[in-house]
Amino acid sequence: MTSFVFRRQMMIEWGHCDPAGIVFNSRFFEFFDHSTWLLFDAALGVRPPDLAPTYGILGIPLVDARADFRKPARFGDMVEISSRVSEFRRSSFDVEHRITVDGELAVDGSETRVWAARAKDNPEKIGAVAIPSEVIARFG
Repeated sequence: MTSFVFRRQMMIEWGHCDPAGIVFNSRFFEFFDHSTWLLFDAALGVRPPDLAPTYGILGIPLVDARADFRKPARFGDMVEISSRVSEFRRSSFDVEHRITVDGELAVDGSETRVWAARAKDNPEKIGAVAIPSEVIARFG
């Protein structure tokens, strides 16, 4: 479990919503993805486009995503998204996201991602590789 938490606030715009003015559920997964990249930027001090060349990887692709929708977020709501890595494993990690509206939990979500690179013996092949200990340490 890591202690570094990244928080951001965002205004719910009309384009996030269905015709009833409620955030369309798939948009929350976009919010999670954006927050994960911002979390890594904040913890590592490396901009998202520079993550791959800095660490010799292709990226941190998503392999699983889940959400529990508890309260709607509506057009005009100011929401807070808090994100943190809840667990690092050898080559994968889990990110926990919590979205609140007026201080109440609206969405509880999670992602599993892998630290992915091209295989050294076959550049056509992509796979998970060990996450560097210095990366994990930055989330301490």
